[in-house]
Amino acid sequence: MLLRLLRVAPDDVPADEVRAVFDEHWTAPSIAAEVAHAVANPGWERPYGWAWALTLVEEAASWAAEPDAPDDVRRWAATLQPLADHFLGAFDRWLPAATYPVRTGLHPSSAFGLLMSLPAARRAGVDGRLSDAARRFFSADADAPVRWEPSGSDFLSPSLVEAVLMTEVLPEPGPWLARFLPGLAEGPLFAPAVVSDAGDGQTAHLHGLNLSRAWCLRRLAAALPGAADVLLASAAEHADAAMPHVSGSDYMVEHWLAAYALLYLDPAY
Repeated sequence: MLLRLLRVAPDDVPADEVRAVFDEHWTAPSIAAEVAHAVANPGWERPYGWAWALTLVEEAASWAAEPDAPDDVRRWAATLQPLADHFLGAFDRWLPAATYPVRTGLHPSSAFGLLMSLPAARRAGVDGRLSDAARRFFSADADAPVRWEPSGSDFLSPSLVEAVLMTEVLPEPGPWLARFLPGLAEGPLFAPAVVSDAGDGQTAHLHGLNLSRAWCLRRLAAALPGAADVLLASAAEHADAAMPHVSGSDYMVEHWLAAYALLYLDPAY
């Protein structure tokens, strides 16, 4: 989140402090230690942490590829690259043995892990394994049980994250979306989740659910222009429910929710 904001809104963040923190923590020995820990613990943070690590590396690499990229960004991208090398390899080793997806609104979500990892995999030219796994896991799905959402501690919508993933890996996602989420274009499928206690770590997840739904609905609006008005209106309703809590609320929300606000607000995501 900080790296993205430094890139797109440097005047709105304490840029010097951010750069100093990056320089302190993003060193070759530090990243080597992270990779060594991941090698020693193959299931560690799978796939949620893998996906965010790859998102970080992709943000640095895509910025470093710009002709006018600052020197420190190019240095950070090179320093972080071993993370991408390891976690892309970890996906390559894990996915063939992953017979079934994890269909959850929490960290083990297969759909979210694959979706967030695809850009880095595409940059490396190894996205075929991830795309193949997504199609293997989800191509036959139909009639998503949206009435079962949300569970009490979800920060992701299992159905919407899966839908967005499939728009990325199917050449013509429209027919699949019509089977999987019938009625998507006819009216809102979801109402914003109610957060009764933002100080409870699990209940606070529902603020993230509202923002991640908003992000997914915005992505689906781009894939289904005929339904864009309905989907964007629902996205805005969910975002309005969560954005006031991104800061100034409770630590259980603030320490992570801003990343989901950025997913919704930044058209690059």
